[in-house]
Amino acid sequence: MLMRFLSFTFAALFPLLAASAQPGFPFTDESLRYNLSWQSGTSLGEATLTAHRSAVGWNLDVTLNASVPGFSLADQLHSAVDAGLCSQEFERDLTHAGNRTDDKTSFDQKAGSATRTTVFPAGGGRGDFSIATCARDAVAFAYYARVELGQGRVPAPQQVYFGSAYSVSLSYVGAENVNSAGKSVAADRVHAAVKGPKADFQCDMFFARDAARTPLSIRIPLPLGVFSLDLVR
Repeated sequence: MLMRFLSFTFAALFPLLAASAQPGFPFTDESLRYNLSWQSGTSLGEATLTAHRSAVGWNLDVTLNASVPGFSLADQLHSAVDAGLCSQEFERDLTHAGNRTDDKTSFDQKAGSATRTTVFPAGGGRGDFSIATCARDAVAFAYYARVELGQGRVPAPQQVYFGSAYSVSLSYVGAENVNSAGKSVAADRVHAAVKGPKADFQCDMFFARDAARTPLSIRIPLPLGVFSLDLVR
């Protein structure tokens, strides 16, 4: 359960347009690296987020490798989106404690439907379901949130897809300085609440006040303590 929280949170809640002279998404291709640590400061692993322009929009990728005593996690997430950051395809390749699952969701935005297919293990089947206009997977939503924050808006509550549908609600808390790479950096604090079939939790995210609204940190309070993902510069 703990690692599922970490996997979804990173994917869904970092993972929030003008001139190309601005650095980082959505102005240029981007690659960000994060350290996952326990509240004591002990490093548990790392993650990367990359965004590359495609012919129709963006290819967005997340990798997360982490371990706690008795449990390891290796996740790879891929999201293909159009120019409006509406999902076209989303794939999750998850390995938790040696158990691997791989599924792919194809979105037909015009038809208002999506198909989820189990890639591994073989024979896992497929299922169709209805989606709202411009439905987004968890990774797509994370980047969409950054665009909205950059325009001075907080995304409205909505259904976000991470295999199943999850309800995600964001609220702006206020300005706060955070320690990033040994420096005090002005940031916007956003509170997130996530609820779905396999997760029900809250966390706080901190976005730099740059044009790209670069995610600086996410703090995840769990029964075992506070976990944090922090940008490595």
